[in-house]
Amino acid sequence: MKIKTICIIDDDPIFVFGTKILLKNNDFCETILESTDGEEGIECLKKYMDSNNKLPELIFLDLNMPVLDGWGFLQAFEETFKNIDTHIYILSSSIDSRDMERSKEYTLVKGFIPKPLTDEIIQDLKTNF
Repeated sequence: MKIKTICIIDDDPIFVFGTKILLKNNDFCETILESTDGEEGIECLKKYMDSNNKLPELIFLDLNMPVLDGWGFLQAFEETFKNIDTHIYILSSSIDSRDMERSKEYTLVKGFIPKPLTDEIIQDLKTNF
């Protein structure tokens, strides 16, 4: 199954570039939105919906970003969007078990994936989505 739209929210341009290549090489999705921080991510999603689009089916979210970090994004996302059918995966270089535990407090967060993203992880997501 091919996902229609995903959103990558991460401030590392090299990670975003590599992730987009992996997603395209694995025929994972049709459209990729991207933002460099949580605040920009919320605004990007609002604009996307204003164009009569649905929220992306999947969001890859980094935790450590300037302006509004991943935790702030999750809070703002829940406050801004209702009746949400979006799966959020935290992609982080953090190995702090507290981050992994905290992510479980959010029902929208479907998993915590350590960076980097790999072909195997993408195939697993594709199979289980």
